[in-house]
Order: sequence, then structure tokens, then C-alpha cells
Amino acid sequence: MPVLDRLLEPVARILTPEFARQLVALRADPEVQDRINALAERCNEGQLTPEERADYETYVRFVDFLAIIQAKARRVLAEARTP
Repeated sequence: MPVLDRLLEPVARILTPEFARQLVALRADPEVQDRINALAERCNEGQLTPEERADYETYVRFVDFLAIIQAKARRVLAEARTP
């Protein structure tokens, strides 16, 4: 289990089903998503400025973090449905 996943395990244990549903539904607003998409395209073309690269790397790290939290939230919801 990756370190970040292990660090977040205690958080998963305290998630309520309602909060887990909200986490699973969490998405970036359209303006932020457009910015991420633009930076991703510029990154693929090798055209990021140092400031843009820092922003893009922050977004990528956050998305990875959120994906782990959402996976844990989905597990909470699956366990809540199991009798």
C-alpha cells in the first residue's frame, strides 16, 4: 500500500456515507478544469513556463490525492450497502 494511501486510511474510517457521497461527486468547476486542460496541453507540447509548471504539478498532485480519497469513499459506500 503506497504511503499516501496508508496515511489516509484513518480518514476513511471516519467517513460517513453522506460525506463519502459528496466526496465521490466532487469535481472541479468549469473554469478550473479549463485551466488544467490548457496547462496539460501546453505541458504535452513542452511549452510551460516555470510558473505554469509549478501550477500544473500542484493540480496533478491534488488530483492524485483526491483520487485516493474518492476510492476510499467508494469503499465506504460499498460497505454501507452490504447487509
